[in-house]
Amino acid sequence: MSKKKDELRQRDTIDNTKEAPLTTNQGLPMSEDEFSLKAGERGPTLMEDFHLREKITHFDHERIPERVVHARGFGVHGEFELYESLEKYTKAKFLTEPGKKTPVFTRFSTVAGNRGSMDIPRDVRGFATKFYTDEGNYDLVANNMPVFFMQDAIKFPDMVHAVKPEPHNEIPQAASAHNTFWDWVATNTESAHMVMWLMSDRALPRSYSMMEGFGVNTFRLVNAEGKSHFVKFHWKPLEGTHSVLWDEAQLINGKNIDFNRQTIWENIENGHPAEFELGLQVIPEEDEFEMDFDILDPTKLWPEEDVPVQIVGKLSLNQNVDNYFAETEQVAFHPGHVVPGIDFSNDPLLQGRLFSYTDTQLIRLGGPNFHQIPINRPICPFSNNQRDGYHQSYIHKGGTAHHKNHMNNNQPEPLSPEKGGYEHYNEKVEGRKVRARSDSFKDHFSQAKMFLNSLSDPEKQHLYDAFSFELGKCDMEIRNLVLKELINKIDRDLAEYVADQTGAELPAENEESTYGKSSPALSMMNTDFLLKTRTVGVIVTPDVTEDTLDETRSKLEDKGLQVKFISDKMHKIGNTVLDETFDTVHSVLFDSMIVITGESELPAPAIEQLEIAYKHKKAIGFGGNVSFDKLSFSDGEKGVSNIETDLDIFLDDVKHHRVWDR
Repeated sequence: MSKKKDELRQRDTIDNTKEAPLTTNQGLPMSEDEFSLKAGERGPTLMEDFHLREKITHFDHERIPERVVHARGFGVHGEFELYESLEKYTKAKFLTEPGKKTPVFTRFSTVAGNRGSMDIPRDVRGFATKFYTDEGNYDLVANNMPVFFMQDAIKFPDMVHAVKPEPHNEIPQAASAHNTFWDWVATNTESAHMVMWLMSDRALPRSYSMMEGFGVNTFRLVNAEGKSHFVKFHWKPLEGTHSVLWDEAQLINGKNIDFNRQTIWENIENGHPAEFELGLQVIPEEDEFEMDFDILDPTKLWPEEDVPVQIVGKLSLNQNVDNYFAETEQVAFHPGHVVPGIDFSNDPLLQGRLFSYTDTQLIRLGGPNFHQIPINRPICPFSNNQRDGYHQSYIHKGGTAHHKNHMNNNQPEPLSPEKGGYEHYNEKVEGRKVRARSDSFKDHFSQAKMFLNSLSDPEKQHLYDAFSFELGKCDMEIRNLVLKELINKIDRDLAEYVADQTGAELPAENEESTYGKSSPALSMMNTDFLLKTRTVGVIVTPDVTEDTLDETRSKLEDKGLQVKFISDKMHKIGNTVLDETFDTVHSVLFDSMIVITGESELPAPAIEQLEIAYKHKKAIGFGGNVSFDKLSFSDGEKGVSNIETDLDIFLDDVKHHRVWDR
C-alpha cells in the first residue's frame, strides 16, 4: 500500500529541481520572464502581454480561505503498523491483519490562531490522521486533550466566536486570555473539565512528538458478527508527554515563532521519526451504563485505571511534505470518513462534526471535488455517480450517471456487507423529538476536580498561575463571574489563589466539588523519559580549544543529544565553525545548556541565557574553567553538573525534562 501511495504521489508531482524550460500554464516556453511587453523601453505596458496577465492573475488568486479553526498546521507522511488483530472488535481490515502497514498523513495544528500565529500559544492542538486503507480513507480526527468544551455541537460556533479575537478590535490573536472567552466559559459550565486541561501544561507541548492524541468522541467498533463495542482512540508518544513553561513559551514565541514546526521537520530530516502507539479503550455495548458518568458525554474521559488502554499498533511519521500548500493546506479531514467496522455513537458533539467538516471544505477547497486533490485521494479504486462541479479532474467514461440503471448493467454496483460494502450498525433508536440534554450529562465539575486531584505539585502550581494570568487579562466583572460560576465549584483552594492573585471577589460560600478520585495517567510526571531528540546548547568562549569542542560534541551525540555550539560570533575554533550566536538562538530553544570556558570571562548574554535556563529548571552542565561568580547558582546545586566528571548525572537530568525540585 505504501508503494502504491508513493507511485500516485510521484505521478502528481512536478519536480522543479530538474532542468526544464520556463513555460506558461499552457506549456508555451518563454524567452523572457523579467520584463513586461512595452511600446519602447520607457513606453506603456501592452495588454497583449499574455504572460504578464497570466502571472498577475494567478498570483491574485493564490490564496484560499484558511481554516476557521486549526488554521496553523504541520503535515507529515508516515505509516501505521498493526501489532495484533482486533477482529473480536472490528472487521476493519487495517485493524485485523497483524503486521499490515497502512500509509498515513498526519496534520498537527494549533486551534484558535490564524495561519500566521505562533506555535506555542496556550491552546489545544489538533492531531488528525488520514489512513489510506485498501477499503477507503479513514480519518482519525483527534486533539491532544481527551475532552471538549461543549456537549452539543450547536454550541461550537459560539465557543469559537468567543475564543477568537474580539470582534470590535480583532484582539488578541491566538489567545484565550480575554473577556469573551471567559464570559462564554462561565456561562457554559460544561466547559469546566476542558478548561482545566487548557490551563494545564498540556496546552504548551514541547514538541508535536511529545504530546498525546485523543479521538475525544465515542465511536463504535463493529465486528464481522455485528457485535458493537464503544471505543475511544488514543495516541501515546514514544518520546513521552512533555511541555514547556508559560514564561518559556512566551519567550520561545518571540525567538522562533515556528519552534514546534521546525523541531519536528528537522528531526525527521535527521532520521528521527515522530512515533506514537495507537491505543483503544473499549466498552461492550451491554456495559454502556456501568460508569458513574455518561460515556457519550464528550466533556468526560474514561479513566484509564477503570478502562485500560490497549496498545494495538504503531504510527511512524517519517517523511516531510514536498509542498506545504499542496499537502498540509489542502488536506481535508472528516470524522465521517470511516471504513467497514468503524461506526458512530450518539455523542451529540460527534453528530454535529459529521456535518461541519464536509461543509467547510466546500468553500475552503472550492467545491465538491476536494476528494480528487492528490493528498485527499484514496489509493484504492473508487467509483460512483457524482459528476461535474468545480475542479472536476476526472474524465468519466460511459453513458450513465444514475442508479439504478439498465444501460450499464447497474454499474457502479453497491456491494453487500459480505463483500465489503459499508453497513451502518443496526442500532435500535426510539424517543420523542426534543431540544434537551440527558440528566446524565449534567455533572460538570466532578471530572474537572479529578483532573486537578491527579496533578503533581509543579503541574498544579502551573495551572493555578495559568488561571491567574488568563483572568488577570479580563475585566473585573468577568473575573468575578468565572470565580463564582466555575472555579469555586471545582476547588476552593484554586478559587482562593486566583482571587488573591487577581483581586477578584472570592464567593462567600464554598461550593467546591467533593469528588475524591484521581487518575495517575493524567499527570505528565508519569510518562516516559528519553534522551531521544533532546537538544543542548553549548556556550563556549573563544579560547576553548578545538579538541574540547570535538570531545564535547562526540560524547553528547553518542548519547543521542543534538548539539549546537554558541558564542559571541560564528567564528572558527580550529577548523570548527560555531553554529550560533547569542543573537540567533536562546536557551529557551534548548532542553538543556552547557557552558565551557577557557580563561575568558562569560559575556553578559551568556549569563542572561544561563540564568533563564536555570529559572526554567533545565539541566545545566559546565566544563573547563567556568567561574560562577556572576551567576546566581553554583556547582553542586540540583541540576548543575560538571560534564567532565559527572556526565551521567547531567544526562539523567536532561532525560527527565526538568529539575522540578530545584
